[in-house]
Amino acid sequence: MGGFFGITSKKECLMDVFFGTDYHSHLGTKRAGMAAYDAEIGLQREIHNISNSPFRTKFEKVFEDMCGCAAVGSISDSDPQPLLIRSKLGTYAICTIGVINNSDELIDRFFSVSGAHFNAMTSGAVNSTELVAALINQKDNFVDGIRFAQDVIDGTSSILILKEGGELIAARDKAGRLPVLIGKNEDGYAVSFESFAYQKLGYEDEKELGPAEIVSVTPDAILTLSAPQSKKKVCAFLWSYYGYPTAKYEGINVEAMRYRNGEILCENDKAQGVSEEIDYVCGVPDSGTPHAIGYANKSEIPFARPFIKYTPTWPRSFTTAKQADRKKVAKMKLIPVHELIEGKKLLFVDDSIVRGTQLRETVEFLYANGAKEVHMRSACPPIMYSCKYLNFSRSTSDMELIARKTIVELEGEEGLKYISEYSDGNTERGRKLRQRICKKLKFASLEFQSLEGIVKAIGIDRDELCTYCWDGRE
Repeated sequence: MGGFFGITSKKECLMDVFFGTDYHSHLGTKRAGMAAYDAEIGLQREIHNISNSPFRTKFEKVFEDMCGCAAVGSISDSDPQPLLIRSKLGTYAICTIGVINNSDELIDRFFSVSGAHFNAMTSGAVNSTELVAALINQKDNFVDGIRFAQDVIDGTSSILILKEGGELIAARDKAGRLPVLIGKNEDGYAVSFESFAYQKLGYEDEKELGPAEIVSVTPDAILTLSAPQSKKKVCAFLWSYYGYPTAKYEGINVEAMRYRNGEILCENDKAQGVSEEIDYVCGVPDSGTPHAIGYANKSEIPFARPFIKYTPTWPRSFTTAKQADRKKVAKMKLIPVHELIEGKKLLFVDDSIVRGTQLRETVEFLYANGAKEVHMRSACPPIMYSCKYLNFSRSTSDMELIARKTIVELEGEEGLKYISEYSDGNTERGRKLRQRICKKLKFASLEFQSLEGIVKAIGIDRDELCTYCWDGRE
């Protein structure tokens, strides 16, 4: 995944962009960067690896080297950005969010019409943001270039550009899967993935871009360069997993949606007459917790935290070379509260179940510390397809997904014809899927939120939501 943040202002704004970018740290853990424009210095840029260190610690000295009344920042789970580009359209900084599935095809096509080249990364890969810039630069202006890039890209691409002079150009992806929002204060405008990032800096909501909309933003005005499309497919995972609790997308708050989602999960369990003798309802930290609170409130079963993640020194997953060491690190982060585990029947709610590897280790940890039963609820339907629009649940193979893998174990490839039945816990196939996963991951019971339930919790028409990873619907 990833996120971007930018400001164009009548005043120095680097400090605000620093904080605004930092507020996107929940969206990516690999690379971060900032670029700024100053009338005397021109464009400046700095990029750091944030795999094992927070954004703040890597960029706290950026104010010694950069300044400007316009700046952009990026948090990325993929390639380094923002990039500085010099082309016939001028010199500019560019950030992107999304996925390009047909990059090899686009690169070959680019070489066939141009004698230009790309900087190669490890294994000859091309930075996806550089590829987007190359596509834009094939046209005579930014609007035609962005339209062209988004038309030929198989995947998703939202774009934020900082031009010499301090103008920002922002473009939401064609289907509107990801948000692009604009805030305003007396000195200028902020462009952001997360609205709370600029609200904390004193900006008020001004505009949410529509699908494929392109705008020019200066300190004095927002100018629509390309009107929005009417159809949209907003990623449903924004509310269930990606989004920070204080975020709003399409006017719907993330935390409130997760409470509603948990309530609906509880209603489903009550209708089935299950989970009536649970001691505590618990959330798998962190994004599972609000879903669990909603469940607990509806069920009137006490909410508890039987284990705590030690985040002061483990704010993110520390990556080591050996699998055994990675497991050791994962276990070191979990601190049990024995009084809330020993002899207890626990029902956990997680935001989703993708591969199940970490979840099994968590359940084993709970049993090792004396849990009597561990029940599991997923706040999402079973994930049946690797996401091809963003980075969530992207796998080298769909068979890495535990739900799909289990179907093949039960019925072979023939079973993939009945994915809708396997998704539904009320069918024979659906019950078999849940029973097999329970055995694999050592759950006492398992249920998933229904597609209808999560759509209800979000409160947007299903036709305006992207649910591809659950039902394959494009």
